[in-house]
This record gives sequence, structure tokens and C-alpha cells, in this order.
Amino acid sequence: MKVLIINSGSSSIKYQLMLMPTAQVICQGIVERIGSQEAVFVYKTDNDEITKIMPVMNHKEGLEKIAKLLVDPKIGVIKNAGEIDAVGHRVVHGGNSFSKPTIINQTVKDKIKELAALAPLHNPHNLEGIVLAEKFFKNAKQIVVFDTSFHHTIPTKASKYAIPNKFFDEHGIQVYGFHGISHKYVSEKAIAYLHKKESKIISIHLGNGCSMTAVHNGKSVDHSLGFTPSNGLIMGTRSGDVDHAIIFYLVDTLGYKLDEVKTLLTRESGMMGLTGYGDLRDIQEEAEKGDKNCLLALEMNAYRIKKYIGAYAAAMNGLDAVLFTAGIGENSNKLRDLVCTNMEFLGLELDAELNDLRNPEIREINTPTSPVKILVVPTNEELEIAKEAYKILTFSLKEH
Repeated sequence: MKVLIINSGSSSIKYQLMLMPTAQVICQGIVERIGSQEAVFVYKTDNDEITKIMPVMNHKEGLEKIAKLLVDPKIGVIKNAGEIDAVGHRVVHGGNSFSKPTIINQTVKDKIKELAALAPLHNPHNLEGIVLAEKFFKNAKQIVVFDTSFHHTIPTKASKYAIPNKFFDEHGIQVYGFHGISHKYVSEKAIAYLHKKESKIISIHLGNGCSMTAVHNGKSVDHSLGFTPSNGLIMGTRSGDVDHAIIFYLVDTLGYKLDEVKTLLTRESGMMGLTGYGDLRDIQEEAEKGDKNCLLALEMNAYRIKKYIGAYAAAMNGLDAVLFTAGIGENSNKLRDLVCTNMEFLGLELDAELNDLRNPEIREINTPTSPVKILVVPTNEELEIAKEAYKILTFSLKEH
């Protein structure tokens, strides 16, 4: 069974074509820095590897380029779109409506669109990917896996806000949690690596969007993102945690309109607002040159992560491992160093030499005597989506 995975992030699209159930990768790639004249387009097969810098101004352009390249007469990996049996999609917000992978129909698409107000940087792009995939791969089953599903195990004491009960009971205003596909995949990898029947793990997903999850015995019990993927850690363009009274001050005193505040906090804040750069690679490069804003932004980012590590260790009454994953978590030895330095009190002892090494596999970067393991665990959301898509399709076929 050939399963195409489309994973649309806020500024990127990762994709893989897999043969299931063997999980053989037929081709894979990524479109990064979407929205710029210098987007990075990567396409890899066993025989070809292409990297191009080109304008990709929106997700639709990126998705169209991917779909056309798959059937390209020279370097494509399929002769026609009919060879694709299923397309698996990552969708960020499923609200309370979806707690497991789902075959897509019009009702599902309508609900994803309705929930776009809660994930404006993601759900619209996710839905766009679904609509385009339906157009290009007409015979394929379309399956959606939700980022929020993994976090349905968060207890009410951690998911409910201290506002009048009716907003929880009648409107579902609560912590939903995000990046669940990634947190599920890497935490399972870490648990297997640790060989522990019972485990207390903090999973740190750092990309353009960032989040942390407290994972107790394989289940999400707390999470840094909430009702929407906007609070918590400092992100690429999102502020993360701010005093909500700032919003009232911006509107009532400084004359901002609500939609302007929304844009400010979700698209113009975070590392972009602090430095003028939206990509951590650029920020680290400028920091090394002595840029004070970039240096401070990195320190602020790490400090916020440290606070959540402390909070989740307390919530779980212990800690076996901290793991770093996703584009920044896996590749930024600088940020990992800033996070783990001066954390001996919580049992984190970083090995500087191991931290500087590169390795595509799960690896320890702690000292041999560190009470808590510090792991770098490469995420593979696409494989997790493919596994879930294959599972739901084979179950559906058995039923019929």
C-alpha cells in the first residue's frame, strides 16, 4: 500500500511517500521558509536528491510543486496519481470532536474549518492540503491524524482554566495540547530506549512552533500549549506566555484593534519580534557575531524551557529523562546547552562533547553519572501518521 504523508506546519511542509506496512520510504522532502522569496525545496529518492532555493509564497504553491514532482516523467516516483492508495494528513486542532485518526469526509472538513479560529496558523493550511490532495489523488483515501489526540489523557485538573465553569462545560474552553503526533512518537522511542515499565519523561518539541509535554507512563498528563497553539514557550513568531492584561492595554490604551493584536502576538512576536529574524539558524549566526538582541532572545527562550522542566518534574514527582526533538531540538546544540546548563539540581548533567555530535539515531548527551537522561530523539511525524493511516484503512477493509 502506497501512503503519501503531508505534514503542513506553520512555515513548512514535510512529505513522505511510504510503502506500508514495511515503512519503506520511496521519496521524502520538505519545503521550508514558506512565505519568502528564498524558500528551500528538498526532494529525495534513492536515485536523486534535489535542493532548490525558490519563491514559495504560500502553502498552496508548495503543495502543488510536491504533487507535480511526484509524477514528473524524469525524476518522479509514480507514473500517475492513481498509484497512491491513501494520503495521510496532519491536522493541528481537532478539539473535542476527534480523539483518533479519521477517514475524511465533508463533515470532517467542515469541522476542521470551524476549528481554524483556534489554530489560525495551521488548520487553514492543513485543510488546504486535504483539498489539494483530493484534487490530485482522486482515488486515494484521505485520512487525518490530529495533533490534539495524544493529549486527551491530560487530567481535568491540568486542562481546565480557572474561569467560570460554563465556558468549560458549554463551550469546551480548555487545554487541548498540540504537536501530539511528534510527542507520541518520540516518547514511545524514549520509553523503549530507557527499558522502564514506569517512566517520567519531559518531551521538548522545538521548531517554528514549540511545546513541551509531561509524559507519565506513556500518557500525556500536561502540556505547554493550551486552547490554541499560542501560549507556553517562545516560538518563531508566537509570543508564548504573556500577561493577558497586555491585550487590554494594547486595545484600551494604545489604540490597537483586536485583529491587530492577534496578528502581533501570533505572527510578529516570538523570536521574530525579539530579533527581526524568523529562523533560529539566522539568530544563532547573528548571536555568534555579537548581536545583543539575538543573544538575549536565545537566553529568554532557554529560560522559559527551564521553567517548564521544573514545573513538570514537580507535577510528576520525579524525572527519568528530558528529550529534545524537532528541527531546532535535534539540531541546535547551542539551545540545548543553554537549557541544560545549571540544571544539576534537577539531575541534568550535560556532556558538552556529546551535545556537539551529530547522529540520526536516538542518543544520550548527558554525562555517565547524570541522574536524569538527556536524549536527542529524531521525530518522525510522517511515519507515525503512516502507521495510523494504515491501521485505520486495514481495519476499515476488514469491516467490509
